[in-house]
Amino acid sequence: MELVKLSDNKIQESLKELNGWIILDGKLHKEIEFVGFDEAWQFMTIAVTEIQKMNHHPEWFNVYNKLVIDLMTHDVGGISENDINLAKFLDKIPIIPAL
Repeated sequence: MELVKLSDNKIQESLKELNGWIILDGKLHKEIEFVGFDEAWQFMTIAVTEIQKMNHHPEWFNVYNKLVIDLMTHDVGGISENDINLAKFLDKIPIIPAL
């Protein structure tokens, strides 16, 4: 299946199915604050298995208990169905949030 850049309308519709994601600088964006570093690391460790299967790697940045995730498909110059699917998967990973 050939990937295509999603329309703004399709992206807005897809955001309704996602938890806490916004559009920032043309990318799906989410920031998560965990209880501590171990919980952030556990989330990333669980995520990497699916990320590798999809061969669709996020831009993410982790400092201690904070994780910033940006998703976009460089090959299409924007957000594709792969980004939506990865965001949905990431939303299913249990999170122990910071208090």
